[in-house]
Amino acid sequence: MGEKFETKAVHISHQPLRHARSKSTPIYQTSVFSFQGLEEVEQYYAGEGEYLYSRNGNPNPTELADAITALEFAEEGVSAASGMGAIMAGLLAVLKTGDHVLASHEIYGGTYALMHKELSRVGIELECINLNELTTLEGYVRPNTRLFFLETITNPLLTVVDMPYWIKQAKQFNLTVMVDNTFATPYLVQPFTLGADLVVHSATKYIGGHSDVTSGVLVGKKELVSRAREIVVNYGASLSPFEAWLTARGLKTLAIRMERQCDNASQVADFLRNHPAVSQVYYPSEAHTRFFARNKQGAMISFSLADESQIYSFYRKLNWISFAPSLAGVETSVSHPVTTSHRAFTEEQRKATGITMGLVRLSVGIEAVDDIVAELDQALK
Repeated sequence: MGEKFETKAVHISHQPLRHARSKSTPIYQTSVFSFQGLEEVEQYYAGEGEYLYSRNGNPNPTELADAITALEFAEEGVSAASGMGAIMAGLLAVLKTGDHVLASHEIYGGTYALMHKELSRVGIELECINLNELTTLEGYVRPNTRLFFLETITNPLLTVVDMPYWIKQAKQFNLTVMVDNTFATPYLVQPFTLGADLVVHSATKYIGGHSDVTSGVLVGKKELVSRAREIVVNYGASLSPFEAWLTARGLKTLAIRMERQCDNASQVADFLRNHPAVSQVYYPSEAHTRFFARNKQGAMISFSLADESQIYSFYRKLNWISFAPSLAGVETSVSHPVTTSHRAFTEEQRKATGITMGLVRLSVGIEAVDDIVAELDQALK
């Protein structure tokens, strides 16, 4: 180190720990990694080094991706700056100009916008089909169909289709299957074990679990994820070290949070089904979730008001349940699909899928269930 004050102030550092270990993973909050000499740089590019530049890779995003890979029983994983970033990487790892995508008509509005508005610009065509009314993909698969996309639990109507059946259908036509498992999480089901090729998570939601992070993870077959990793790097969709660290910290409590939130949701759904101000409740049944690894139906509920004109009043009357255009935090929250998550849908599409003005999406938290019920009851009255 130089002798002058200015030089000493800039080059503060510490030696790597040799005899002590941090119990929790440190945050590698660095944009770049340093090397002793040119030989080490060459070793990195020969595949013998670890990290060069955080956009290309960093220990914290790697830790998160590896953790979800293990929980999903997949082969490999990559983290991304958001759930949409992870979805984009997965799609582009499979698709090219001229390809055709089949997707469930019940998908997240952001996913629809990505495929319908952005991928169409590069000549990739999306076709949405109603899996609730079909028994086969025959008649929909074209010579250029490459990908079949669906959600484990759909957003926002919480439909659960027979995933094992539809994956087998897709495989009959040699389609790559990509599943958004955000709402179910690997705690409830692992689509890769059922034959899916790629599984994606908006880790912003249940994986992180505390509404303080934005991140995404894609896991699946090694060759597809390897290509997706290149896309994440080249498109600048890499996850920051701190966001990855926060998400990984949240992941540690996923099991106990999901257990409590699912149990709460089941009781809240029962309450809503019997409320005179509610015309319909959307919540998965045990029959529909029989292929899940656990006998739980998730922690999301959607319901329609009997009097749609009361929708503004309902949101205004909520006290401690917040109105937020997201979900899956430890706090109970509500959202309005028409004006938030599914704005990209046309009016015709919303009507066709049942996303009406009176539809409320409820993300059930870990609070005392009696308090959740009482808060909803006073707002519904």
